[in-house]
Amino acid sequence: MKSPTAPDLQTGRLTPAQYAANFSDATPALTDAQARIEAERCLYCYDAPCASACPTAIDVPSFIRRIGDGNLRGAARTILEVNPLGGMCARVCPTENLCEAVCVRNTQEQRPVAIGRLQRHAVDHLMASPQAQPFTRLPDSGKRIAVVGAGPAGLACAHTLARNGHAVTLFDAHPKLGGLNEYGLARYKTPDDFAQREIAWLLSIGGITVQAPWKLESRAQLDALQADYDAIFLGLGLASTAQLGIAGEHLNGVQDAVEFIAQVRQATDLATVPVGRRVVVIGGGMTAIDAAVQARLLGASEVHCVYRRGPQAMSASRAEQEWALTHGVVLHHHLAPAEIQEAADFSGKACAVRFTEQTERDGGWSATGRSVTLAADMVLKAIGQTAGNPVLQSAGFALERGRLVTDSDGQTSRRGIWAGGDCRAGGLDLTVEAVAQGRAAALHMHATLLASPLIASA
Repeated sequence: MKSPTAPDLQTGRLTPAQYAANFSDATPALTDAQARIEAERCLYCYDAPCASACPTAIDVPSFIRRIGDGNLRGAARTILEVNPLGGMCARVCPTENLCEAVCVRNTQEQRPVAIGRLQRHAVDHLMASPQAQPFTRLPDSGKRIAVVGAGPAGLACAHTLARNGHAVTLFDAHPKLGGLNEYGLARYKTPDDFAQREIAWLLSIGGITVQAPWKLESRAQLDALQADYDAIFLGLGLASTAQLGIAGEHLNGVQDAVEFIAQVRQATDLATVPVGRRVVVIGGGMTAIDAAVQARLLGASEVHCVYRRGPQAMSASRAEQEWALTHGVVLHHHLAPAEIQEAADFSGKACAVRFTEQTERDGGWSATGRSVTLAADMVLKAIGQTAGNPVLQSAGFALERGRLVTDSDGQTSRRGIWAGGDCRAGGLDLTVEAVAQGRAAALHMHATLLASPLIASA
């Protein structure tokens, strides 16, 4: 059944001042005084659970103690020693599920130490200083390494390799480096072009040459890289966005949420980004929340974020869900998309989405027979991304659901090739985990190429 409702998809819904206010920093930086007061709350635990909960194993008590002592440069070095993207991770890492979740202050005061904000305070101070690069490269090793993919895993790998004296060529399919840090995160999480400022800092270590845009599209390219370089790291990310597989998915106004987020991030003028008056986002992860909140901030009157399971099953953290609610996003659960409807008088344009209610029964999920229809001028799909780069299969890699199978050091089934990040099987799809994998692979590559002990710092 077609709805008679006229689609309403427009640009320029707000004033310049409203756009500026809506997309300002979601979590303002701490002042020096605030940072010292917060640092004093840390108990500097022995065998600190916060450090164990960090995928990059940052010595959290150590860097917080340095902040308390006023040694911000030393605090930042402690962070960047093991996490070269410590500034971005401080902004986007789900600390409420990791380090802050296990902070002992939760028991004593029902509020953890603000580890993420303290980490950002230290790293931002270093990056803004006249001598922002605290590390120097080891002497040239004579080894050349190709890093394919300049997302968090590839960037961490490249920086670690360069510090250890290797010559790195960094390839990426996009004109800007950063992967999802540049194209896939909400604009209010990383304002003031922070992703590119962090990359400029990272490249300042030296020894890294960039080739972009460059895309891995054939086995011949991979074979050529292996002939020209001593080792390869693959940080390819995921190939495409998963599709709903329902009627109406082709209609105008239906868009991948990742594409929408990239459009918002890359816009020089937010008034040029079209948004519906009524927006429906399908999915339950961080991408869904980022898309839904940004639709509201662009001026949408109604935004519904719809998930087929219950709130506990959503991959978006509780903090992210609460963030959406405070910005006027309506969260729906137990509703599966069944059909995107076309407007009767506006051929080819989406105007509503019909959902079927789901219930848990006998360990599975089934329809109750009840349906819900939500009006929508814009429908954003955020049901996950898919792997399956055909080059990987043709090149004979061991794969698991399209992702690369590696050992604990990131080594793939093809000798001389390592991998990390979202393209690697078995991960959590977190920025901080991708950084950890990229760095660990770099250290193992270094040891393998030079048959020498791992060098964690230089």
